[in-house]
Amino acid sequence: MMRLLRPEPLTRDAFRPFGEVIEMEGSAHYTINQGFTERFNDVCFVDVAPEGGATNVSLFLSQPREAPIAIKLMERHPLGSQAFVPLQDRPWLVLVAVDAHDFASYRAFTATGRQGVNYARNTWHHPLLVLDAESRFLIIDRKGPGNNLEEVWFKEGEVFAVTP
Repeated sequence: MMRLLRPEPLTRDAFRPFGEVIEMEGSAHYTINQGFTERFNDVCFVDVAPEGGATNVSLFLSQPREAPIAIKLMERHPLGSQAFVPLQDRPWLVLVAVDAHDFASYRAFTATGRQGVNYARNTWHHPLLVLDAESRFLIIDRKGPGNNLEEVWFKEGEVFAVTP
């Protein structure tokens, strides 16, 4: 029998053990550009400095997976945080864990298209999970020397699923 994880809404409080929710709502802001723009500063902490790292800003174009989504691996980045910001207003999924080998430590969240996440350094998470084709994201993470990727691949009997 396949274990199934159902997502909960993404909130700052629920996601705090894993990193930060990036969103305008609830963030400090002020008006700029002659009153035509609201600026939201410090929406997340970009952590890239260990071992001489530098900030990398990239774009991802991702495709949806068949539902329910089989979870076959988890990853984490020991040398830096990793922020994902959607570039369209469509929901997407976030899957995190305290311990990649302990199913009880997993949490799944449904993010709105107006919410991004910044995975804290060393947070176990699944690669990008989108629900619609041609989903675009701005990614802010680390580049530079050192091994900044750890993966855990699950054996056939350990695979579980997330349903949107």
